[in-house]
Amino acid sequence: MITVNSDGKIMVRRCLVTLRPFRIFVLGIGFFTLCFLMTSLGGQFSAKRLGDSPFTIRTEVMGALESRGVLRKMSDMLEMMVKRMDVLARLENSTDFRKGEEAHYPVDRFQPAVGLMERIQAIAQNVSDIAIKVDQILRNSLMNGKVVEGRRDQCEAPRDPKYPDCSGKVEWMRARWTSDPCYAFFGVDGTECSFLIYLSEVEWFCPPLPWRNQTAAMPSPKPLPKAQAAFRSDLSYLLELIGSGKESLIFMKKRIRHLAMQWILATRRLEQKLKGRRRDQKQILVHIGFLTEESGDVFSPRVLKGGPLGEMVQWADILAALFILGHSLKVTVSLKELQSNLGVPPGRGNCPLTIPLPFDLIYTDYHGLQQMKQHMGLSFKKYRCRVRVIDTFGTEPAYNHEEYATLHGYRTNWGYWNLNPKQFMTMFPHTPDNSFMGFVSEELNETEKQFIKSNKVSNMAVVYGKEASIWKGKEKFLAILNKYMEIHGTVYYETQRPPEVPAFVKNHGLLPQHEFQQLLRKAKLFIGFGFPYEGPAPLEAIANGCVFLQSRFNPPHSSLNHEFFRGKPTSREVSSQHPYVEDFIGKPHVWTVDYNNSEEFEAAIKAIMKTKVDPYLPYEYTCEGMLERIHAYIQHQDFCAGAAASLSVKPGSHAMQSSLSPFTLLPNASHLMWAYNASSSPQAWPPVHSMQVWVSEVRRACTETCQEHGLVCEPTFFKFLNKKDVFLQLSIACDSTEYEMNHLYPAVAETVRECYLQKEPLLYSCAGYSTKYRRLCPCRDYRKGQVALCRDCL
Repeated sequence: MITVNSDGKIMVRRCLVTLRPFRIFVLGIGFFTLCFLMTSLGGQFSAKRLGDSPFTIRTEVMGALESRGVLRKMSDMLEMMVKRMDVLARLENSTDFRKGEEAHYPVDRFQPAVGLMERIQAIAQNVSDIAIKVDQILRNSLMNGKVVEGRRDQCEAPRDPKYPDCSGKVEWMRARWTSDPCYAFFGVDGTECSFLIYLSEVEWFCPPLPWRNQTAAMPSPKPLPKAQAAFRSDLSYLLELIGSGKESLIFMKKRIRHLAMQWILATRRLEQKLKGRRRDQKQILVHIGFLTEESGDVFSPRVLKGGPLGEMVQWADILAALFILGHSLKVTVSLKELQSNLGVPPGRGNCPLTIPLPFDLIYTDYHGLQQMKQHMGLSFKKYRCRVRVIDTFGTEPAYNHEEYATLHGYRTNWGYWNLNPKQFMTMFPHTPDNSFMGFVSEELNETEKQFIKSNKVSNMAVVYGKEASIWKGKEKFLAILNKYMEIHGTVYYETQRPPEVPAFVKNHGLLPQHEFQQLLRKAKLFIGFGFPYEGPAPLEAIANGCVFLQSRFNPPHSSLNHEFFRGKPTSREVSSQHPYVEDFIGKPHVWTVDYNNSEEFEAAIKAIMKTKVDPYLPYEYTCEGMLERIHAYIQHQDFCAGAAASLSVKPGSHAMQSSLSPFTLLPNASHLMWAYNASSSPQAWPPVHSMQVWVSEVRRACTETCQEHGLVCEPTFFKFLNKKDVFLQLSIACDSTEYEMNHLYPAVAETVRECYLQKEPLLYSCAGYSTKYRRLCPCRDYRKGQVALCRDCL
């Protein structure tokens, strides 16, 4: 029994009532107790799901015995606190204390003391209840721990033929598990059991342990029905998503605002064309890797200094199209944002993501692709089929296939990703092995077109080139041009006129986009000097009623003979500064001449001055054309399902060598057509009835072969003609037929009557030719002005 004198009681009473720090101390003890208890118990409650709680790491690393020791100390501490609080509570019952207080203190000082003592009693009771529960948990933990420890003694790498890499991975973990903090994040602590738990539940190299909770391995519930995409007309939220802080982002937002009305009008037209067709809303991440600080971001500082804007033009239009089509977007321009949105665990990127990838599609570039591979671990291989890579110059299959590129000299700094080549999306439709993404040029209405035609200055020329280096060595061409036309330039400079620009040229300096458009609307000629390659400016000039004059390259420029293309993952031969406008537009809008021939160059200028042209813009570079194309890609391209299908049907299998050919040879024809009716045709996009099979000549790629017949090469169709029967139907004699990895196959070496079929589906390629082989080429029709889509592809 504890006794306390009257003065002591009064002192305690006054402290409890008047000293505010003591009240804070009591509340702090209670809060600390609760937090510490939750921390200690959190790992015990969540240990069955590694990674779900930050407490899991601590308890897994400490071990079960240490965790129970912590709980036991907590229990002892709580019991002592209960005893001390009971002493304070009993002071409340002293009658002497009450009488003294009533004589010396008013009632308003007495009531708070009573309330405080009641709170202390309540806390004491709650703490007592918690102590009892802690004791129960300790006992259960000790009992369960004995069973679990008995099971954990059996943690040996299983020998299961379904998991042949398990033992090797365990060996690797023993030696290297401390090399990346992400392993500890997932509960690895250096024990055999933690290795096997990680390799079976986080990665998939080992079978599940029988004594582990297997709820995670149970089939996941069916996904909820996807929301429907609805066209949008208000772009304000998109501008918020893009953010600010970089000149490149400011440029992109200005462009989106400038074209907003054209996007809205195009949306209405496409909506009418689709007639309420069901469209699933996709969760899309747009990661612009070349704008991240980690990649150097060399573009943003040059936006206001004449640097290249083509990439930013394209990205701005991609963002606008995806948003207007009604999809849910996340936009990132930093590595930290990328890691957060993907669910990357802390560490150096060797572990899988902490959550299933929350995005249906990811649009990025080569820089972003490298960042994703570096930080996604094994998840990159699992989810790479969802990636779309914006790739200006294209990536051919021979450079994309890692093993083949390494063995045959096609390996570069930008290739070897083992993606489906259609996942690469280009600025112009120059590589049919890839998908054509494109961009948008401003479209004029009829009133604007008539105004431009009536205000053209027939002897005014604008030079294509904002950087002074482009003008170097061009004095000869400029002197000839100056004889007939007034020459204007838009070369960037800070204080002094660039010496590369002759004095007779009227240099406006770097112009804002709308002022540059006004200059083009007056000019008769827009002239290129061979660089930059394949930019958006020539299309903009043609759309504003200019004639574009460019140089022909002889021999064509490629990675074999030109420094600019060296290292790029393509062997494409570029015949002029802008092959697209040469091939798909041509005269009278586009003139391609040999600049080394002064007479031809001068004659072209004279002819252009006499030529009248209307403003012209191909449909595929209008807002509606781009919306239509991206809509078709999102709804029909599924490279995840395609990857699984290609693995299930091996070349040379019975399924590949069906006795009934799907093709027919028309009378007096040298090519095959699809013979099956629509009801029995396989599900494919583009539809197979758009296909024709032609045989190339030697030294001719399938790209050129299909173009010669008014078609485009479609690599998706290679799988249908990679069969022996197709050679027979085309009356090609084969003394032998072999399956090999070669980006030119299927093909025939006619001189020796040897036929070859493709062994690796990722190497199906429209590009490439040989002096030895004639190739089997899958071609398809296309819509006028929309080469990416066949006539029935929308």
